[in-house]
Amino acid sequence: MGTGAHVIVVGGPAGLTEHARRRIDHLEGLWSRFLPESEVSRLNGCAGSFIELSAETLLLLERALEGWRLSGGAFDAMVLAAVVAAGYDRSFNELGADEEGSIGPMATAAAAASATMDGPPLVIRARTACVREGVGFDAGGIGKGLAADLVVAELLELGASGACVNLGGDLRLAGDSPAGSGWTIGIEHSWSPTPLALVGIREGAVATSTTLKRRWRAGAEWHHHLIDPRSGLPSDSDLNHVTVVAAEGWAAEVLAKAVLLNGSEFAFNIVGGTGAEALAVDETGHVMASDGFAAFLGGAELPTAVPGPLVPSAPRQL
Repeated sequence: MGTGAHVIVVGGPAGLTEHARRRIDHLEGLWSRFLPESEVSRLNGCAGSFIELSAETLLLLERALEGWRLSGGAFDAMVLAAVVAAGYDRSFNELGADEEGSIGPMATAAAAASATMDGPPLVIRARTACVREGVGFDAGGIGKGLAADLVVAELLELGASGACVNLGGDLRLAGDSPAGSGWTIGIEHSWSPTPLALVGIREGAVATSTTLKRRWRAGAEWHHHLIDPRSGLPSDSDLNHVTVVAAEGWAAEVLAKAVLLNGSEFAFNIVGGTGAEALAVDETGHVMASDGFAAFLGGAELPTAVPGPLVPSAPRQL
């Protein structure tokens, strides 16, 4: 999935951590757009035609549509053309930080135009699905969040008393922690040597969306992987970090991205009524949070700014 995986299993029979490893590898094999034999690659390669898919991939597509509705369109998994046009055309591990990407005026215009073409970009029918020609599906963060959801649920079903799956900062956790009680999650920011907050959760999910980690140089400009579906271009939001606490990993990921794209003026409108709470950091280092976020802090207060030296808002290699 282009990221590290950290799995904690509490109790249960031997072999559960190895089961989690195999399951994560299996889901990557289904969903990675960087693997030509994956179901997502086949779906995109057969644009305009319905193809039969596994139950896991159909669930991913259904969650992506639900995420689009939940976020009012701020989250959109059908922006693959724009992501590729921005230069993210291979696994990030293969995309050198100083390497020129493939972005250009024509590619950018084509990506923006594809986002506004008529017709539904994704249709699910029984055990098949079809993407419209000219667009493409990218599992991205929602895939990591959903994978964490599925693996944690399976570990508990197999006898674990508790489990935590962390896929690149998208966490799903449930049951007993190694300490025998709730889980404590440190919220880290790229500019800070210490966590912004310690979040206490008994069961649920934490997901972070940021423009500070997956950045690359394309010509003389820096780009990141968070595409604003309204423009088809990398987001110019004044927020650079959002962490969301929600019931499920896929929803936490969707909302984190939507809050970041909305920007600071209306940062937390999207989480209202969802049961989720959010923390955000803007390009000046200012820290803000939704009203209910304090319930996860155990009486501690959030800093008003990112601890440590102020980092300029200009893009830089991280």
